[in-house]
Amino acid sequence: MKTREIIKHIKLLAFAGGLILTACSGGYSFTGASIPPGAKTLSVATFPNNASTVNPQLSQKLTEGLRQMFSSQTPLTVTTADGDLQVEGQIIGYDARAAALSSNDEVSTNRLTITIKVRFTNSIDPEANFEQQFSRYRDYPASKDFSAVENSLVDEIVTDLCEDVFNKSVVNW
Repeated sequence: MKTREIIKHIKLLAFAGGLILTACSGGYSFTGASIPPGAKTLSVATFPNNASTVNPQLSQKLTEGLRQMFSSQTPLTVTTADGDLQVEGQIIGYDARAAALSSNDEVSTNRLTITIKVRFTNSIDPEANFEQQFSRYRDYPASKDFSAVENSLVDEIVTDLCEDVFNKSVVNW
C-alpha cells in the first residue's frame, strides 16, 4: 500500500471513530450507565435510618456510597437536591440473626441483613421511575463477636446495595 492510501485510511478511521464518540456522548458511559440526553445532575438525598435497630454510621455510609458511585461512574454532577435524576429513600431493616445450626443444634452462622427502600425519579424520562426495596446480607461465624465484624460487614453490604441501586437506576441491560 502506498503512503497516501495509508494516510487516507487513517483519516477515514479517525473520522468514523469521532462520529461514534459523538453519537454516544451524553447517553452512554463505559461503565454501562445509560444516561438520558439532557440529564446533567443527579441528587442523592440523605437516607434516614428508620430500622428498628439503628447503626449510627449506616445512613452516612449508604448516602455517601451512592453519591460516590454515581459521581465516579457517570458524567452527572451529584447534588443533594433537585437533580434531573433523583435518588431518595430510607433504611428500613437492620437485622442480625441466626442463619445456620450445627449438627448439635447450636448456632454456627449468623447473618446481618440490611434492607433499604428506594425511590428513583427521572424528570426527563418518567417511565424510568421506580420505587423498590433492596436487601443484602453477609454471613459470619457465630463464634465471632458481632461488634468485631460489624463494620466490615456493613461496608460490604453497603457496596452491594449501592451497586444494586446504581444498576436499577441507570444501567439498562
